[in-house]
Amino acid sequence: MMKGILLAVGLGIAALVASTAGAQPYPAKPIRIIVPIPPGGAPDVTARVVGARLAERLGQAVVIENRAGSNGNIAGDLVAKSAPDGYTLLLGQDTLITVNPHLYGKMPFDPLKDLVPVASLSSNEFVLSVNPAVPVKTFQEFIAYARKTEPPLPYASGGNGSQHHLAMEMLKQRARIDLTHVPFKGGSPATLATVAGDTMAMFAGSSSAPQIQAGKLRALAVTGTRRSRAYPDLPAIAELYPGYEVTIWLGLFAPTGTPEPILARLRAEVKEALAAPDVKAKLNQAGGLDAFYSTPEEFAALIQRDYDKYGKIVKEVGVKVD
Repeated sequence: MMKGILLAVGLGIAALVASTAGAQPYPAKPIRIIVPIPPGGAPDVTARVVGARLAERLGQAVVIENRAGSNGNIAGDLVAKSAPDGYTLLLGQDTLITVNPHLYGKMPFDPLKDLVPVASLSSNEFVLSVNPAVPVKTFQEFIAYARKTEPPLPYASGGNGSQHHLAMEMLKQRARIDLTHVPFKGGSPATLATVAGDTMAMFAGSSSAPQIQAGKLRALAVTGTRRSRAYPDLPAIAELYPGYEVTIWLGLFAPTGTPEPILARLRAEVKEALAAPDVKAKLNQAGGLDAFYSTPEEFAALIQRDYDKYGKIVKEVGVKVD
């Protein structure tokens, strides 16, 4: 009987040890942030800058893993199907969450159901630029010139259904102009084509800043709700066409089912990280990005608003990706 008691006590102690180990405070091991593009772009920059500060604050390594392909769907699917334990997170682009579901006939996962927003991280806007050979100096002159030009001016985008594409289609509708879409595989080749004069206009993010500064592109307007700190002399398109806005945002997402205490911890640490002056400076210097933190409710509302907005424009343009 004594042996049975000792065995029971031993099993109880083992169970208690296992339970205690399983209840280790989060995080107890390295965290992965999956980035849906190759190294170097705005999502990668944001992941590395914010990830480095999170590693300091959380006391665990934060590993950045690039999984490019399928317009972000590969990375999104990987995270959506990972264990909901806070150790595999997604650096999500707005296009992956709010545009892809409307573009693809069949998605490998549902971004709105299979991922939970952790926190917004950074934001940016597009700049409307033209090749200097286009005889316009201002946004108003561009609209007037586009209205009378035959055949229509060719414009570059980062691909069918990209934000570059949808931003210009939105402008075409609002300004009642006609332009010919020339899609490329990414923003960089689209920029090179516009610099070379193969296409004459484009929307681009901060990656076009060097060409604008060098005079190889002429910037005409920005797509935010107000004038940009980087281009204070350029009008926001909304000044002439109220309601027009294309704000690019990046956020951190986790698999649905991740416990709320883990989400709360991550949100608190992200908020502190983005408030740090050196983090803000690094984001701005590396990619012209603004640190952007909002409450979970505000972030959810932004996602839904953009989801509805881009769904409407994708339907109107009639673009689909198989």
